[in-house]
Parts: sequence; C-alpha cells; structure tokens
Amino acid sequence: MINLKNQKAVITGASRGIGKSIAFKLAEHGCDLFLLSRTESTLNNVKNKILNQFNVKVECYATDTGNPKSVKKAFSEIISKYKKIDILVNNAGITRDNILIRMSEEEWETVINTNLTGYFNCCKAVIKQMIKQKHGRIINISSIIGLNGNSGQINYAASKAGIIGLTKSLSKEVGSRNITVNAIAPGFIQTEMTEKLDKINKEKFLNVIPLKCFGKPEDVANLVSFLASDNASYITGQTINIDGGIN
Repeated sequence: MINLKNQKAVITGASRGIGKSIAFKLAEHGCDLFLLSRTESTLNNVKNKILNQFNVKVECYATDTGNPKSVKKAFSEIISKYKKIDILVNNAGITRDNILIRMSEEEWETVINTNLTGYFNCCKAVIKQMIKQKHGRIINISSIIGLNGNSGQINYAASKAGIIGLTKSLSKEVGSRNITVNAIAPGFIQTEMTEKLDKINKEKFLNVIPLKCFGKPEDVANLVSFLASDNASYITGQTINIDGGIN
C-alpha cells in the first residue's frame, strides 16, 4: 500500500504525456502537487481534472526549467509558502532530431539545456530544503535512448545519458541526509510521439520488444509512486528500465 498523504511533490513537464500521468497517480495516493510547465493554461486543465477526482492541493507554475531564474522563482515560492518539498520528479524533455552531420548547434544546445541542464536547475533549487528537512525523493525520467543510443538522436541520447550520471553522483552526495535519487528509463511509451509513428515503424519497434506492445504512461507513473514512497527507502542511485524487455 502506497500512502503519500500530505507529501508535497514538484513535477516538471506535467501538462501532458508521462508527466500528466505521474501527477494523477501521485494525487491518487494523496500527494499535494506543484505542476511545472512552460504553458500555464495547459497545466490548469490538468489541475482541474485532478481536483475533480482527488482531494489534494494542486498549484501550477509556468516555468522554463532550462532557465535558472525561472526555476528559482517557482521553487522559492513553493518553499516559502509550504516550508517543504518531499518529492521532485524531473520529467520535462524535448526532442530536436537530426543526424550529426546536419544537426545545428541550436538543436544540440536546446535539447541539452532543457533535458539535462533543466534537471540540474531543479535539483539545485530543491536540494538545500531537502537537506534541511532530512528527507527527500528525487526521481529523474531518463530514457533507454540514454542507455542504448539511437540514430538521429545524439543530442537526446547525450542528455538522457547525462541524467543517469547526474542521478548516480547526486545519490552519493546526499544519501547520508536520507535523500534518495533514482532514474527511470522508459522505452516506447504510448504518447504523442508514438502515436505519430506510421504502421511500418510501429511494427519495427514492436519487433524488438519481447512483450510485443508499447508501455503506458501509467506504467511509469506506478514506478514513480513506488520510488517516492517509504517502500523504496533503501533504493538509491539506480536506473530502472521500463521497456518491455528491450535488450
């Protein structure tokens, strides 16, 4: 039984896909939520749907996680008002796919800034408070692309591999303060990205998945809930794959 009642969680990239599913799942377990994304209107849609189903607090913050000032402002407001943040779920991410020979510096820097520097910014903004309260759960959403690589995605793969290194290193820095830091590496999940795949590409990807199906955002959300709970208090510095068995 997972009980997160009265816990306070920050979720980045919470307006859609995996982030949205994580928000609903944490709310289901009683967690109060601070939802971060660049567009407040889409966050408010998620907020209203959550409040219709669950008796929790939900606040929205229009935040560019790649911008340190924007991140600091959001986290400062949350900590000032509620005096704690128990859980940080770093999920915000983008793609700008291209092969190396055609990839622009902007395509490289934009992905690294959002997907990796954004995680750094959020960890930096929350870590002092977690050390002060002697408790915290940081959960970073990486990708199997960060482990296996993928043609046409060197920027994305580098950012997601960097998240794994960040996770392992930070877990060693803060473990003595009762703070766990773990990463999740999803495989092919049913999101807007996989919905755009044509039939041929879908079949190609399904052929390398032993379970012969794409995962659901809820699969990732279930693991986030577990890692955020006391049930996972002795797990830190790990990267857990949710990929249907891809080698």
